[in-house]
Amino acid sequence: MSLTSHLQTLKKKHENLSNAVEVAQRSPGSDDLEVSRLKKEKLYLKEEITRLSAN
Repeated sequence: MSLTSHLQTLKKKHENLSNAVEVAQRSPGSDDLEVSRLKKEKLYLKEEITRLSAN
């Protein structure tokens, strides 16, 4: 897998997580731990995207 396609995959996952966090936060019965987990995963992906883009 090339770096460009890997970055595109990571960006798509980040976008999907962003949408999932948004939906979960709007849901009245959402699990705070799940929202927190999604946010941490989203942050990890953002950091990975930034790190790979810098190289």
